Amino acid sequence: MRLIATIYIFIFFFAFSSGAQNVISLTGKVLDPDGKPVESAHIRNMSNNTGVISEKDGTYSLKILKAKNVLIQVSCIGYVAQSFTLNSETDSISNYNIIMEVSVSDIGEVSVVGELSPESNLIKIEAKHIDLYPDISGNIESLIKTMPGVSSSSELSSQYSVRGGNYDENLVYVNDIEIYRPMLVRSGQQEGLSFLNSDMISSIHFSSGGFESRFGDKMSSVLDIRYNKPVEFSGAVSLSLLGGTAHLEDVSRNGKFTYNTGFRYKTSQYVLNSLETKGDYNPNFYDFQSYLTYKVNRTLDFDFLGYYSLNSYKFVPENRKTSFGTIDEALNLTIYYDGKEVDRFETYLGAFTTNYYPNENLVLKLIISAYQTNEEETYDIQGQYYLNELDNVIGSDTHGDSIMNIGVGTFLNHARNYLTANVYSVSFKGGYYSSNNKLRWGAKYNYEEIDDYISQWKMLDSAGFSLPYTGESIELYETARALNKIQSNRITAYIQNTYNKKLANNADVYFNIGVRANYWDFNDEFIITPRMSVSYKPEWKKNMLFRFASGFYYQPPFYKEMKNPDGVVNPDIKSQKSIHFVLGNDYVFDAWSRPFKLTTELYYKILNDLIPYKIDNVHLEYSGENMAKGYAYGVDFKINGEFVQGIESWASLSLMQTKEDIDGDFYYNSEGERIEPGYYPRPTDQLVNFSLYFQDYLPMNPSFRMNLSLHYGSRLPFSSPEKDRYDQVFRMRPYKRVDLGFSKVIISEGKTFEKAKWLNAFEDMWISFEIFNLLDINNTISYTWIKTVNNQAGNASQYAVPNYLTSRRFNLKLTAKF
Repeated sequence: MRLIATIYIFIFFFAFSSGAQNVISLTGKVLDPDGKPVESAHIRNMSNNTGVISEKDGTYSLKILKAKNVLIQVSCIGYVAQSFTLNSETDSISNYNIIMEVSVSDIGEVSVVGELSPESNLIKIEAKHIDLYPDISGNIESLIKTMPGVSSSSELSSQYSVRGGNYDENLVYVNDIEIYRPMLVRSGQQEGLSFLNSDMISSIHFSSGGFESRFGDKMSSVLDIRYNKPVEFSGAVSLSLLGGTAHLEDVSRNGKFTYNTGFRYKTSQYVLNSLETKGDYNPNFYDFQSYLTYKVNRTLDFDFLGYYSLNSYKFVPENRKTSFGTIDEALNLTIYYDGKEVDRFETYLGAFTTNYYPNENLVLKLIISAYQTNEEETYDIQGQYYLNELDNVIGSDTHGDSIMNIGVGTFLNHARNYLTANVYSVSFKGGYYSSNNKLRWGAKYNYEEIDDYISQWKMLDSAGFSLPYTGESIELYETARALNKIQSNRITAYIQNTYNKKLANNADVYFNIGVRANYWDFNDEFIITPRMSVSYKPEWKKNMLFRFASGFYYQPPFYKEMKNPDGVVNPDIKSQKSIHFVLGNDYVFDAWSRPFKLTTELYYKILNDLIPYKIDNVHLEYSGENMAKGYAYGVDFKINGEFVQGIESWASLSLMQTKEDIDGDFYYNSEGERIEPGYYPRPTDQLVNFSLYFQDYLPMNPSFRMNLSLHYGSRLPFSSPEKDRYDQVFRMRPYKRVDLGFSKVIISEGKTFEKAKWLNAFEDMWISFEIFNLLDINNTISYTWIKTVNNQAGNASQYAVPNYLTSRRFNLKLTAKF
């Protein structure tokens, strides 16, 4: 490992030793024929094959060498591509505006397939797709779930797993600020709104592995979000059966001050009423956030991001009836409830950023942030259950009726869990950009304070006997009680360089090399993790790019991984370790005279010092010990493009396997033989995952749109409730879901109303009709384990009763932008 790290660092300094060359900046705006800014136009310096993308206000800044002839190419889907030659020694290169000519008819939205990105393996995702994406959550993570390598088995949750990792292994940044997840959430019903507000977003980039050193210390993925800096006044409102949103943004007259503010309200009561557990659901989720910027002068500006959210979940269950089993053994579970659950998750975040630009090549940034979460999970729920075997004889007069009771009992679940976490951060970032090098560095200090009170237990009575039965006393079936107070300090730092070079055969090669360091005083652990990537773009007729990335991705525990199932913290816990190897290819081609892009990636991950865990809904229960090793490997495919002219659709296919082996684990079978299980599937081991997002419109009337989302995930593992056994693996049914949305544009830009003049204040307005779970498939999210006395064969056993997700639901949504 030290040898590899040394090689990485040597290559890094060798690549940067070429130094900066004499460069200048070509700046200006990309505009349409009406003088309006064009966002996401690609401005490329063909002399060295470097490029930038225009911002929302059309502005761009491209580094070029001082030369007599510099060839510039500008392209954007929906506009005619153009090329021109500059003499940077004599021509004016400041305020160089580029006028684009429209090439396709306006159908309300133009897709961007995306050019090849040789400098990193980040995928750019268009935030505008979320406006019409049919999804219960309405969160931006819904789009992430359609990316290759990404898996999710619950439409109620914004969480996702990537290439065999779990929900806690994904990094999320907003404007370089790390975003944290609530820690006591057990189910998608409790979750509500994620942090990310789609109305405020200007750009989304995502990597499912092999990402750069500038991103933090987690093992699976990174989601990098940028909030928009407005250039004019605009806003949006939306209302649906699931809640509403409001958004405003504007810039001051002198252009120095901007604000970007959003408010969201969500209630999932209508959807939760479709679950098999009936009762009084009362979920209410609110959040408010604002992004403020102030530009002092050309070299100095300030940003502030403020966030507040309140997720309240109240539930009074009444009864549940679930039919399950097989043709040979058809079963029915009936539960009658007493009690209630009350949960509350309150989150604050504030971050102040200072940006300083001493010259055209140097960027310096100082970020000071504070995060707090206050979480309460309280419930007292009693359930009286009856497990019956049904008559499965076809043609019988009692077919489908109960013929035998094989289980009866009562359970009582109790919890009083309270958690408060504070994270205070100071970070410094810098970047030096020349024609062939992009040098980035940074350091961060975190002070973390966690106060966690755990008091939960479960009493189980089966056929009049308290389990576990001792004959002498009444014992609790499960119990966890702990009081954890943790204060710790973390220091992280990184440095990386991206270097590009044109070879003699006109091919382009990009090297990215970097290293991270992390120290945590709680366990006195210091780690160094080098990372690198190489991209090769040959001068072929076929537009192709080849990539290879490798690196060390060590994940220090935050808090959840430190606790065992009893709530006790392990003071000797260490980082989980992953080494990535990623080989990829991007191929841009034309079909039916329209652009398409095919992306392929093969990967292999070596996993060490793993902390085994079990998944119940979205709750991860860790063992609290580094006691396993493992691996993950697979291949991801994605094709996206204009399957229908003018709008983008895509499909993703992933094949993956991940397993782990607990060091020294064994058990004795019924015959007294010692069994060593070896490697067994991890909880996220999903062989096949397929996602499709397809858009269409009426050719004669493009204001009528159709959006379809399809997901398929093969059988995921689940394990028995025994705490010490992770190798007892069963498979739940595949996850299959189709969501369908229809929309009609009511108001579009340029349309005026003579009678209802108040409608002229709106720039766009459309109404959507959505069908969730179109095929009404019963998908399983987790299992309830029921112990029985005996069945028709006279055998005592326990049954895993599936907990189903939502059934078919309809939604009506009105969206207006102004």
